[in-house]
Amino acid sequence: MMSEKKIFVVLPAYNAEKTLQRTLSEIPTEYRENIILVDDCSKDRTVELAREEGLIVYCHEKNKGYGANQKTCYAHAIEKGAEIVVMVHPDHQYDATVIPELIQPIIDGKADAVFGSRMLGGKPLEGGMPWWKYDANIFLTALANIVFRRYLTEIHSGFRAYSKKFLELVKYEQNSDDFIFDTQIIAQGMANGLFFEEVPIVTRYFPEASSINLGRSVKYGLEILWTLIRYGLHRNKIWHESRFDAKANHSDFGEGMEPVD
Repeated sequence: MMSEKKIFVVLPAYNAEKTLQRTLSEIPTEYRENIILVDDCSKDRTVELAREEGLIVYCHEKNKGYGANQKTCYAHAIEKGAEIVVMVHPDHQYDATVIPELIQPIIDGKADAVFGSRMLGGKPLEGGMPWWKYDANIFLTALANIVFRRYLTEIHSGFRAYSKKFLELVKYEQNSDDFIFDTQIIAQGMANGLFFEEVPIVTRYFPEASSINLGRSVKYGLEILWTLIRYGLHRNKIWHESRFDAKANHSDFGEGMEPVD
């Protein structure tokens, strides 16, 4: 039976016209009532199509980046009373039929955040993941596990569920507007003792699915390393960073390093 918790699905979109309907078709019927799409100044018909599908649509007036898109998604979902927020990329790379399994640990009170893991799915390369992304994924996740002193099989998934508690506690607004947002929000959850679980997923790689190129991937990898260094310094009380403090006890921009753009 579906939980009585209010569940929102958020879609951070950029040029998703070709894949949006396929993504929506896989979202189970019982989770289609509250779907928010935030458009990051697409150049195609993403906005028009989303409105035709009856989604709640918000538009950035200029392209702000993937992290900024998530900030808008979460802020509007919480504002509308969401108790669980599921993020699905609208590029049809992730299988949205898994949403019930993704949110169950939060409903059961076992987790504050749940990630879909391609590594648990067991066939990322068969799904089309480039070998260099696979190797980098394994290496960076292993390093993150050492720094966080917790175990995850993947830290790069774009298919996630967060509890209201998680999003109201961590200062995700201070995070980067770029792809490194995904790692920063994990670090914030770790710093505040929140609980994570994973569920196995498979992914699809095809021309219309969004993917960053090798150059952007290298930049992203270096930013992950820098985030882990900063987290380690904070955890060991060598350098305090307000980004990792809880909202409830600290102002959004207190002491510490400034947000990274």
